[in-house]
Amino acid sequence: MISVFDLFKIGIGPSSSHTVGPMRSASAFVAALRAAGLLPQLRRIGVVLLGSLAWTGRGHGSDGAVIAGLSGEQPDTVDPAAMQQLLLRATNEGFIQIDGRRLEFNAATDLVFDTVTAAVAHPNTLCFTAYAAEGTVLLQQRWCSVGGGFIAREHEVGAPAVEQAAVPFAFRSAAELLEIAAREQLSIAALVLRNECALRALDEIERHLDRVTDTMMACIDQGMNTLGELPGGLKVRRRAAALNERLRAAKARAVRAPHEIMDYVSLYAIAVNEENAAGGRVVTAPTNGAAGVIPAVMRYYRDHVTGADRAGIHTLLLTATSIGALCKLNASISGAEVGCQGEVGSACAMAAAGLVAALGGSNLQIENAAEIAMEHHLGMTCDPIGGLVQIPCIERNAFGAVKAINAASLAMHGDGTHHVSLDQVIATMRQTGADMQSKYKETSQGGLAVNVPEC
Repeated sequence: MISVFDLFKIGIGPSSSHTVGPMRSASAFVAALRAAGLLPQLRRIGVVLLGSLAWTGRGHGSDGAVIAGLSGEQPDTVDPAAMQQLLLRATNEGFIQIDGRRLEFNAATDLVFDTVTAAVAHPNTLCFTAYAAEGTVLLQQRWCSVGGGFIAREHEVGAPAVEQAAVPFAFRSAAELLEIAAREQLSIAALVLRNECALRALDEIERHLDRVTDTMMACIDQGMNTLGELPGGLKVRRRAAALNERLRAAKARAVRAPHEIMDYVSLYAIAVNEENAAGGRVVTAPTNGAAGVIPAVMRYYRDHVTGADRAGIHTLLLTATSIGALCKLNASISGAEVGCQGEVGSACAMAAAGLVAALGGSNLQIENAAEIAMEHHLGMTCDPIGGLVQIPCIERNAFGAVKAINAASLAMHGDGTHHVSLDQVIATMRQTGADMQSKYKETSQGGLAVNVPEC
């Protein structure tokens, strides 16, 4: 089972696959050295980034993430400012610290962005090698960052899932999910919660849902009130604060545009993704590149829907979990695997389904909303300019959030019957991603990334 704890992870920007995953991989490699009793012999660590990580890792902060992970940091607790200090120390002073021991580290030769060697199992691959004093290899491992902050050893990618703790209502398709829910007379959110409770105590689950909500709302607030220029060299100026001020001024003057609610939803999404682009604290939902869609829809529900409450927010997140799980199980949430249809498309489907559930819609309407949302992201490429999660990513989240609300509204005007199923559209997303050329899958070698000058 893919849990709400798996899909909604608190971390840092700008990328779940290129920042969070590499940090977790580096930490896992050090843990393997520690478990094998090899740390006393360790004198040097070499890291090679392959595939999409090699092509766009610099723009996504993969180097700093790897160094932070080797240094013992975790994405959900690391101070973003401390990450930068660790990178500067490794670059300028030539060392890192592992378990309090100083280890020489040459950032130019010990952390290589290899754009020549092919990544075999997954386009986001890292190779870690630990050496003893005489250059003897102590341990070598290859890890893959498979999207949404999930990681796996290279030999595990594509392998059958490891047997997990039993849950009462296991499902691998939307059809199964709907059938089980109808048979048990449960809402999708209640079904997901029953599964979660098989793994953890209810109060732990609710604390996680509240922490995710609070982090998302804090991210919006921070983004709405921060001015300046985003890092990375494109000189992209933050827009959320200015948009927020204009909306406040219009409200004070009682001059309100008919489409004002769309501006608010866009504001919330842009605020999150500007924070993500700046390396701030965000929630993978289900990825960092798509981190603004679900928070924007949640904020729309919380601040603009009469009767919104904590229970509704929990329902939104639990329902969204079921849709995100289906996208990951049967296709991908990784832009490096299937393009942005797997990131913003999945987030849009999750948000649409969650909103319908929070508004009291039926299970059939929930599935319909997710299908509508995903269907209209099919074929979306991932072509970030300069390898940065800024253009077109920030605006793309705003459009994804608006489309999620639109999909929810359309579904709730119907009875849940429709021609194309969610299972069919997820399968189409997987097939489209397989057919998509690699230059359109987070390598910055095609699309906007080559047609728009970086300066």
